Amino acid sequence: MNLTTPLGDEVLRLSAGERITLSGTVYTARDRAHARMCTQGIPFNPQGAAIYHSGPIVCADRIVAAGPTTSSRLDRYTGFLMDAGVRALIGKGGMGASSVAALQGRGVYLACPGGCAPLAASHMALEGVLWEDLGMAEAVWVIRLDRLPLIVGTDAHGGDLFSAVHAEAARRYADAYGSGIASCRNPGPAD
Repeated sequence: MNLTTPLGDEVLRLSAGERITLSGTVYTARDRAHARMCTQGIPFNPQGAAIYHSGPIVCADRIVAAGPTTSSRLDRYTGFLMDAGVRALIGKGGMGASSVAALQGRGVYLACPGGCAPLAASHMALEGVLWEDLGMAEAVWVIRLDRLPLIVGTDAHGGDLFSAVHAEAARRYADAYGSGIASCRNPGPAD
């Protein structure tokens, strides 16, 4: 299925694990941009928007690489963004329970595999930049996507591919090695 921004209720019908492609305008944002949005407002129309957790490498008005950054560290902003009308967050590694809850009935988390920054960039064209004073990695880049392949990591019904994979891995580990290892801890510096 190919989705195009601005996104609407079609995202509410997606299921965790489903493969999609995304076209249209997306906005990159990392830690500093998210923090500024909370204090100064969102610098673009958030209705139906998709935010890509990425700090792309831009050279001569061209995106050279645009891999995803770890999304879980941005959990605290998910409710704020969903309240504003954002419909999709894109990144890697999944998000925490608070984000899974904030997405319910409102939006989705789309996973972009890490390590594919040049491939992702081949589906992108640069349209502009907001908050350039934050620096290349932290600025909000306005990007036009052309069928970027993604996986629905968390759907709007609480389905979460990352927790399902984690639970299955834990089950297989326990079957193979027993559950005693779970009680071990990593030694600290004083140990």
